[in-house]
Amino acid sequence: MKHVSLGGLDVSRIGLGAMTMSAFYTGAGSDDAESVRALHRALDLGVTFIDTAEIYGPFSNEELVGRALKGRRDEAVLATKFGLYSHTRGEEGVDSSPASVRTAVEGSLRRLGTDRIDLYYQHRVDPDTPIEETVGVLAELVREGKVRHIGLSEAGAETIRRAHAVHPVAAVQTEYSLWTRDVEEEVLPALRELGIGLVPYSPLGRGFLTGAIRSLDQFDDGDFRKTNPRFAGGNLEKNLRIVAEVEAVAEEAGATPAQTALAWLLSRGDDVAPIPGTKRASRVEENAAADAVELDAGRLARLDALTPPAGERYEAERMALIEE
Repeated sequence: MKHVSLGGLDVSRIGLGAMTMSAFYTGAGSDDAESVRALHRALDLGVTFIDTAEIYGPFSNEELVGRALKGRRDEAVLATKFGLYSHTRGEEGVDSSPASVRTAVEGSLRRLGTDRIDLYYQHRVDPDTPIEETVGVLAELVREGKVRHIGLSEAGAETIRRAHAVHPVAAVQTEYSLWTRDVEEEVLPALRELGIGLVPYSPLGRGFLTGAIRSLDQFDDGDFRKTNPRFAGGNLEKNLRIVAEVEAVAEEAGATPAQTALAWLLSRGDDVAPIPGTKRASRVEENAAADAVELDAGRLARLDALTPPAGERYEAERMALIEE
C-alpha cells in the first residue's frame, strides 16, 4: 500500500471509514464481530488510516474501533472527530466551545483505549464559537500530547485559512467523489496553497458508485439514504446513468466499479487519502486493491466528463451545517 502525507501526517493513501459499522446505514451495528474482522483485515493489508467520530452511535463506534485496535494500536493512524455532540448541554448538537472540546477528547481517548489521537477533526464548524478559540484549545491538546495533528471537516476556505493561522491544520475532510466535486472550486486550491491534505469521505457515493444499489427497497427504514435527496424522489433512477459510465470504464480497466471510482480520486494528487466505509472484510480487500489500479488519460477524461447527479448532497437541515 502506497502512503501519502497529510500536512506531515503519514497515512496509507486508502483508509477505512468506520461509521457504517455502527450508524446510519442498513445493517449498522448488527454484526460487530464482522466489523472487527474488517478492521483487522485492513491493518493486515497495510490500510493504516482508520476514521471514526464520537457522534457515530453516538459513542459506540469509537468503542468498537478501540476494541478492534487493542494490541494493534501502533499499526494504525487513528482519526476521530468532535463537535456534533455538545458536552456542555449533554445532547447531540453543534458545539466546539473549548469546554466541550476538552470533555470530548477525554471521552474519545477512553473509548478508543489510547493515550493519543493521531488526527482530531472538528466535525462541523460551530457558528457560535470563533474558529480561533476552537483551534486554540486543539493546539493546547497537541502540546499536552493528547492529539498529534488537527483537522477540520466540511469547512470553507476562509475558515480553513483562519484556523491554519492559529495552528497548522494537517487535513480537511469533506465529501468528494465522482458525484460530489464541490471541493474543487475553492477548498482544494486553498489546501494546496497551505500544504494541507484532503480526506474524501463517501468516496463511493454512499455505496452508489459500486453499482450494487438499484432500488430504495434495498435500504431498511433506519438507513438515511432512504430519504437522502440523491436517492429519494426518483433521483436514484436518474443517477444510474453515472453508475453505467463508471461500470463501463471499470470493465475496460479490468477493475470493479468501486476500485475505478477510488482510482479516479487517487489520481487527483498525492495529498489525497479517501476513506471508503464498510463493515465487511471482503469490501476492505476490494477497496485496498484500488491502490494498484491505474487509469489511463482517456478513461480519466471520461470520468471527469460525468455531469453532476440529480439531488442535493443532504436535505436542507444537514446542508446548513456545511460551509461553502
